[in-house]
Amino acid sequence: MLIVIFVLVLWYGSLFFQSFFLHRYAAHQVFTMSKVMERITFVLTWIFQGSSYLSAYGYGIMHRMHHAYTDTEKDPHSPSHDANLFAMMWKTKTIYQDINKQRITVDDRFTKNVPQWKGFDKFASSRFSRLLWISIYILVFVYFATAWWHWLLLPITFLMAPIHGVIINWFGHIYGYVNYQMKNTSKNLFRFDFLMMGEGYHNNHHKHASRANFGVKWYEIDITYLIIRLLDALGFIHLKPIRLKD
Repeated sequence: MLIVIFVLVLWYGSLFFQSFFLHRYAAHQVFTMSKVMERITFVLTWIFQGSSYLSAYGYGIMHRMHHAYTDTEKDPHSPSHDANLFAMMWKTKTIYQDINKQRITVDDRFTKNVPQWKGFDKFASSRFSRLLWISIYILVFVYFATAWWHWLLLPITFLMAPIHGVIINWFGHIYGYVNYQMKNTSKNLFRFDFLMMGEGYHNNHHKHASRANFGVKWYEIDITYLIIRLLDALGFIHLKPIRLKD
């Protein structure tokens, strides 16, 4: 039971910081925060994403490119142009690394105000850091796994962030329902997004990319947005005024 709780904490902790920090802050900047709070969030993202840590800089730029080029050949990740989800994951990894290591030229519109902490990112993305987290996960399983099937969950801890990305960027463009007919394949995965904390309302997000709340219908409860509202009320962050049109 402890192993299941451990994996669930990593799942939702990693997912929250990917949605809250990398997606809604770094890529879309739907709220602001102080430099100190930003640095704290960098560290928390590393702690919860662990071996699959993603930099805000690489993620933010790549996600902006996804919105600009959705479902075209320039899209960093699209079921419309990738043979399968593994091919898409490899392509995404390559583009992400090329951005971070500045091996490709990126249009200025994609880099504007994207947060970057070069020194920390270099450490958090290093082989040492990733192997350290993998070792910690293995030790946790050695001490607390009590059933053979618990070990089937171990690879998920290694690849948490890419798994979250695949669910939205592959399945979120194939399965689900739409509230808005657009010139792309984005879908809403769930009526109530219990699995992805609001990220599953992908069709809504492509229609209103600058909105903090990804839910539109009354039943589309965006859990990450509710936490954002709480953090705003407590003064940790500051939500920008709601924009009904992008």
